[in-house]
Amino acid sequence: MKTITFVKSALFTFCLLTAGLAFGQKEKTVEVGGAPMYPSKNIVANAVNSKDHTTLVAAVQAAGLVETLQSSGPFTVFAPTNAAFEKLPAGTVETLVKPENKGTLTGILTYHVVAGKMGAKEISEAIKKGNGKATLTTVQGGKLTAWMEGKILYISDENGGKAKVTIADVFQSNGVIHVIDTVVLPKG
Repeated sequence: MKTITFVKSALFTFCLLTAGLAFGQKEKTVEVGGAPMYPSKNIVANAVNSKDHTTLVAAVQAAGLVETLQSSGPFTVFAPTNAAFEKLPAGTVETLVKPENKGTLTGILTYHVVAGKMGAKEISEAIKKGNGKATLTTVQGGKLTAWMEGKILYISDENGGKAKVTIADVFQSNGVIHVIDTVVLPKG
């Protein structure tokens, strides 16, 4: 009888410890814009907490893309910071978020999105296979070119504009974000 009680007690203790470890484990987060980005949350749920992406979030809302970026995806998003949007000519953002410019705004934003989940490792492998450059097709239908300078990843648009990836591999439940320092623009 004592043996059965001991075994039950040991099993109960083991279950409690195992459950405690599971609940006590923290997600591995990356800090972006002063906020942790949780791999268990979707792109929008994380982006709204980043102080560096308030312009991007407002633009995504104005373009009606919130629901899309909350879906299962997966997506690879090259996410321009507020400072990246500030590099655009004065008044550009204010003009783009007007309802009558929703189509243009949507085109610009979806030009920053590639279908599928491509971390820096996968992009680097594509660059190696492409002899130093990789062409990525965006959800908008345009092309981005990725390349490395040393260990730094860059992307360029079809107009010759280039953006540096300042924070790579911010994994989300529905994809991955790479923070960029410049807004890339589709041809047109």
